[in-house]
Amino acid sequence: MSALVACHAQATDAPSPEGLAEAIAAQDASVFEAFNRCADPAQLEAHAGHFDPRVEFYHDAGGVTWTRDEMLANTRRHACGKYTRELVAGSLRVHPVHGFGAISQGTHRFCQATSGTCEGVADFTMVWRHDAGAWRITRVLSYGHRAAAD
Repeated sequence: MSALVACHAQATDAPSPEGLAEAIAAQDASVFEAFNRCADPAQLEAHAGHFDPRVEFYHDAGGVTWTRDEMLANTRRHACGKYTRELVAGSLRVHPVHGFGAISQGTHRFCQATSGTCEGVADFTMVWRHDAGAWRITRVLSYGHRAAAD
């Protein structure tokens, strides 16, 4: 197969921009549905399944973790049963990464698990790898943490 034909075949296998956006939106919903219930060990395990074992997580206030295990230890210690995450409606943007997956960007707010009061908001960027039919997050940037506007 010539390089031109191979390139064309690969390009035609890629989802449409709308299809990619829908796929990543569904993945975002799934990863944070599990995050929001991560006090349940089965949900924390489901949350973990969305991340590459070597995920890098950059958090402007909390620092950097270099593995899924480190990230999950922080999630268990600081988030599970304490707060939940909500995607700000209309904020998710998805960009394809040729031959790899996608980049998603958006804004999310964090709400107290007990009261439901949403006190914090932040921006995020995630790098998603599509491999063997599965999506996995390889990089996370969570930044611009600030008080939620009323």
